Amino acid sequence: MEFAFDDETRELIEGVSAFMDSHVYPNEQVFHDQLAQLDDKWAWDSVPVLAELRGEARSRGYWNFFLPGENGAGLTNLQYAPLAELSGRSPQLAPAVFNCAAPDTGNMEVLNEFGTAAQQEQWLRPLLDGEIRSAFAMTEPDVASSDATNIELSIRRDGDEYVVNGRKWWITGAMNPNAKILIVMGKTDPEAPRHRQQSQILVPRDTPGVEVIRGMEVFGYDDHSHGGHAELKFTDVRVPVANVIADEGAGFAIAQARLGPGRIHHCMRSIGLAERAVELMCDRASARVAFGRPLAEQGVIRDWIAESRVRIEQLRLLVLKTAWLMDTVGNKGAHSEIQAIKIATPRTVQWILDKAIQVHGAGGLSQDFPLAEAYAGIRTLRFADGPDEVHKNSLAKAELRKRTER
Repeated sequence: MEFAFDDETRELIEGVSAFMDSHVYPNEQVFHDQLAQLDDKWAWDSVPVLAELRGEARSRGYWNFFLPGENGAGLTNLQYAPLAELSGRSPQLAPAVFNCAAPDTGNMEVLNEFGTAAQQEQWLRPLLDGEIRSAFAMTEPDVASSDATNIELSIRRDGDEYVVNGRKWWITGAMNPNAKILIVMGKTDPEAPRHRQQSQILVPRDTPGVEVIRGMEVFGYDDHSHGGHAELKFTDVRVPVANVIADEGAGFAIAQARLGPGRIHHCMRSIGLAERAVELMCDRASARVAFGRPLAEQGVIRDWIAESRVRIEQLRLLVLKTAWLMDTVGNKGAHSEIQAIKIATPRTVQWILDKAIQVHGAGGLSQDFPLAEAYAGIRTLRFADGPDEVHKNSLAKAELRKRTER
């Protein structure tokens, strides 16, 4: 069993680590300061320092790491894993610098795998070049969207057009005016078999009838540095039939294909966030004195630090195994492991962030440290791409099935 990365990956890790030290970390506050000065706070990709950093990253080949094949960097999931982890150490800035930020990554994967040549030329190419942003409109306010077959938004064919009517919410990135294209999931045939009722369709943001109702907040954070989370309304929105992705009835299958890589990317980045939280916890514990001695000499603090290290190492091994399986047996073959990391990662990283906040005292709750905002973001991952309970139920059914099939 080989635990070392290959030579190409080791070289990329070294280069990206150095780039993070020299370019990303020193500009985190610059990014937030410039973002605060924008007339439209949602247009995060218009910040000048981001454009500079993107140019620097792309010139080094640090671009589209997530996408295999000729349109991306040509890396496997296992090769991308440590690079995504590094970017997760600066979650508000680094993924965007490398053009590896959600939800654009998942949308690029959908267009790359299922899009027509015309769709790829019009929308995939600008996304790959970082010229525009996008959003994926799946979740709805009026149904339990953890069951994707509940989706009610109507996509009705009328001659050479589809007419879209319905509501969506928690649509990541959609507050950004530069999110030029929306991939919208809805029902084209309510009478079809349960998993063939849904389709996905490309809706340009400026299409008449597309209305941004409001931005959604997570624990009081509006996440404007990622383009926010929007509630959207579609009223008699008309788009050409050519805008359907793949074919009618393929929407559920496309969603499943999209969410697998998305889940592991979230987990990879989250490990990097956990590593940074441990570093902050250690620094704070060494610098602060209470009751006559540094916090680092308190047994309970040392227990938290040790436990954090153990949990990170366990989690990383499971994520890397999952990436390896996705590369060797495919996403379907790695289904159980993808579910396992989706269950384990947010819970583990949330625990570590909680302890880091506790070590920081009241400062950990404030905007002076990144921990409170990070905690809010990680907590959302227990819903994003499917809630814990759905994954646990499916994973348990698979385990039970294995026993009965023996």
